[in-house]
Amino acid sequence: MSRVLFWILLVGLVVLAVRAKLKALGARRQPPVQPPPRSEAPAAAIENMAQCAHCGLHFPASEAVHADGHDYCSPGHARLPPR
Repeated sequence: MSRVLFWILLVGLVVLAVRAKLKALGARRQPPVQPPPRSEAPAAAIENMAQCAHCGLHFPASEAVHADGHDYCSPGHARLPPR
């Protein structure tokens, strides 16, 4: 009985040693992964902000509704008087 346990443990240790060696060889073959270079956001991506004349909400100027010389956040606020 003790011989059977000895051989089972020996085979288990050999299997673990072979797995560790294969894992180490696989790690050496693959080049290290480098993060991609960081690129700065282009200056054109930054947009001016506008403030709604009725509620005071700040929003991108490209989304403004213009009426009576004021900027509004929605057509509904453009119909209301400015505060």
